[in-house]
Parts: sequence; C-alpha cells; structure tokens
Amino acid sequence: MGLLKKIRINSVILVMTFLLQGCIMFGQNFAYNSFVPGELWKDNKGTHINAHGGGILFKNDTYFWFGEHKGSTNNAQVGVKVYSSKDLYNWKDEGVALSVSKDPDSEITAGSVMERPKVVFNEKTGKYVMWFHLELKGQGYEAARTGVAVSEHVTGPYQYLKSFRPNAGLWPENFKEDWRQPKPGLDSLRWHSDPWHEALKKGYFVRRDFEKGQMARDMTVFVDDDGTAYHIHSSEENQTLHISELTDDYLDFTGKYVRVQPDGQNEAPAIFKYQDTYYMITSDLTGWRPNAARSFKADSVLGPWKPLGNPVRGTEEDKKRTFSSQSTFILPVQGKNGAFIFMADRWRPEDPIDGRYIWLPVHFEEGKPVLKWYDEWDLDFFDQKENE
Repeated sequence: MGLLKKIRINSVILVMTFLLQGCIMFGQNFAYNSFVPGELWKDNKGTHINAHGGGILFKNDTYFWFGEHKGSTNNAQVGVKVYSSKDLYNWKDEGVALSVSKDPDSEITAGSVMERPKVVFNEKTGKYVMWFHLELKGQGYEAARTGVAVSEHVTGPYQYLKSFRPNAGLWPENFKEDWRQPKPGLDSLRWHSDPWHEALKKGYFVRRDFEKGQMARDMTVFVDDDGTAYHIHSSEENQTLHISELTDDYLDFTGKYVRVQPDGQNEAPAIFKYQDTYYMITSDLTGWRPNAARSFKADSVLGPWKPLGNPVRGTEEDKKRTFSSQSTFILPVQGKNGAFIFMADRWRPEDPIDGRYIWLPVHFEEGKPVLKWYDEWDLDFFDQKENE
C-alpha cells in the first residue's frame, strides 16, 4: 500500500474517531425518527427533555418547545426551558428562556410556581410574548395569577413584566344582567352542595373576584388567523374556563372575555382550529392524578362551545385516564394539512423531573377530534391519512 493511500486512510479513521468521540461527549450518539409516547425522550446532550406543561412555537423553519423545568419538586428553581427542533423528533437544548429571579422579593423568585408557559410571536411588534400561570412563593395555589414576559429573540432571555388576575372590574360578555347584583348569604353555602353549584353557575365567584380580578390557573394562548390572540385559563376556583381577548401587542387583556362551561370543572385547556371550526381538549380536576379528557367545538373562539364528549378511544382504562396523561397543547404540524399532535404530560409528582411526554396524532371522526394510542409512530402517519 502506498504511503499516500495510508495517510488518506489514517486521516479518515482519525476524523471518524474524532466525530464519534464528539458525539458521545455531547450525548449525540442517537437520532430519533419516531415518537415513542411515555418513554424517556433525550435532547442533544443525552438528557431527558425538561419542558413540562409546555407549548410549541414554529418560527424560521424551526419548532421551539417551551416548558417548565422540573427538579425534585414542582416549585420553580430554574425557570422556563426552551428547546429547538427541525423535525419534531430531535431536540436541542437552547437553555433557560425565562429564569427565576435571585431577588427574594420578586414574584418569580425561586420557590414560586411557574406553570404551562406558552410563547407567541407578535407580527406587529416583532416581539415574542410568553404567558404562564404564576403562584407566588409560599402561598400554595392561592394567588391564581397569570404572568407575562417578552423578548426580542425566540430563545430569550425573556424579560418578566408583571403578573395579575385578569379582567378586574369587568363582567364577562355572556354574563346576565341579573347575575351582576349582590346575592347575600352565598358565602355560607357548603362547597359542592346543590345550592353551591347553582350559585356558581350564576356567577358567585365572578362577583366575589370582580374587584381584584378573576382567578387564572391552568392556561394556554391561541392566535387566530387574523392575528387576534386569546388567553384561555381555568378560573372561578377551577370550576369554569375563561377565554379572554388580548391587546394588539399581546401584553395585556382588552377586557373582552367569556365564561365557558360554568361549573364544568375544566382545566389543562388545549385549543386548535381546523376547517373554520375551533376545537378544545381539557381535563377534569383531580390534582396530579390522570382523569378522563373532554372535548368541545365552536364556530368562534369566544363560543358558544359545544361539548363533544371524551375524545379518547381504547380500553375503559384508557378512557378514564387519558393514557395516564393530561393535555397541555395541540400542535399543528407545518406543511401537512389537517395534521395535529396532541401533547400531554404524564405527571410524576413523587419525582417531577421524570415526568414523561405523551404525543399522539389527532384523528377526526364525525366532526370530532379523537385520540388513539400508538406505542410508536411518525409523521408519515398524516401522509397515510391523506391518502386514505
């Protein structure tokens, strides 16, 4: 063998060895080409993706996944993480988009609760806006506030602006005039008694929180085709959903909002639009324990919303537990008409950092969104559906 040929071979071996060592060093000795719901999902560093209760923004031919960084507890110790991907299978850790504050007096200091972050891009201002559910440190879930942050860059860093309870001093659009009047004696009603449920439906908690603002817990943000953005959140002690219109810059509420399913006990809202119809998937209220999902549809974001029942198909256990998960976001797949992915979290409160992700394709049956279990699947699923 000639000297030149030996040098070439040794050079190739050296380069391949270097690349292999580099991949192993940075945890990139793998590449996903499918979704495997419920299994460990590692990022480019070989670490399980830490973006719980998240949502995804598509921008500049790239998907950006924002979610809660979990540790040994559900309280925020790091902040909101962000990952990027070109194919939805393989994700690069882009760091912390919104960090907890080192200031003990800050609303987002370490130990607060920062949940379900959603980021949208404002075409008018050119800024990225993040909304999330915020609970103040040491107050459990009593604060029930929504927080907002903004950035010039999709991956951050995001500047925290404020938190508040929305729509203070304002009545919902679909609130009857008679319900606005004081109703003495309701504070003494036994919770979940028949009179209590009746009072709730007729606006008991809306009146109670009228001056200081309505409660805002589990939430998402949806931007319609015309650029109008809406904040959807669980309110009234998690008994009723509120859908609120955001201002043109997406940084505040316009004051226009509606109640959805009063006394319906819906949380974990995830909303999407398909063929001029709006769909929403939610969950019941059972804390960290999984429960049966619900689905709804409407001709307008502000409703009225029509119940469609449980979207899950499968065993009775699947239907009761939504595949042991809870909804967080519905992701439109770019370039594929009618392709949507149901994103959910499989919570592990005893070890939050080990929470798993359940991603499943959304079917449509008789005008209803339907969820079925797949041990493994890929985006070709949607191409096959189009050809059926």
